[in-house]
Amino acid sequence: MRVMGVDPGLTRCGLGAVEGRPGTPLKLVAVGVVRTGSDDELGTRLVGIEAGIEQWLDDVRPDAVAVERVFSQHNVRTVMGTAQAAGIAVLCAARRGLPVALHTPSEVKAAITGSGTADKKQIGAMVTRLLRLAEMPKPADAADALALAICHIWRGGAQSRLAEALAKATRKDVAR
Repeated sequence: MRVMGVDPGLTRCGLGAVEGRPGTPLKLVAVGVVRTGSDDELGTRLVGIEAGIEQWLDDVRPDAVAVERVFSQHNVRTVMGTAQAAGIAVLCAARRGLPVALHTPSEVKAAITGSGTADKKQIGAMVTRLLRLAEMPKPADAADALALAICHIWRGGAQSRLAEALAKATRKDVAR
């Protein structure tokens, strides 16, 4: 399974793609960020993020997309920008018929480090170790995007298979 992770943001939108399945070594496909100017108009920034994500989808050709679920912060302006960037990622994936999963930051941290309260440095260190990289991906947004992809491979794939099996069983029960 190839998963593209998206750590949404208006200034830096982290993107990372990982290939693998639970119980096997993971492989880095690509990592980077889409950047927009903080002085640019909002619409221009969103168009830039969309173009960057579309290019990544073309290049990486993922089986699924994992996006960080926006969580409440004290800074409403930051949360709004993050939510708008996340919406662009969901839209781009949905336009292509790709499954999209939203993972909370604490869910990703727990999957990658074993602790839902891990800091960015711990996330980066574990991503580096899990993908057998020579150095930690930078900026942190890029490492976070890889962590999202890894989390989805480890958790999302199993969750999707369980949901499909449950839906199939429910359809059989309804047909009886």
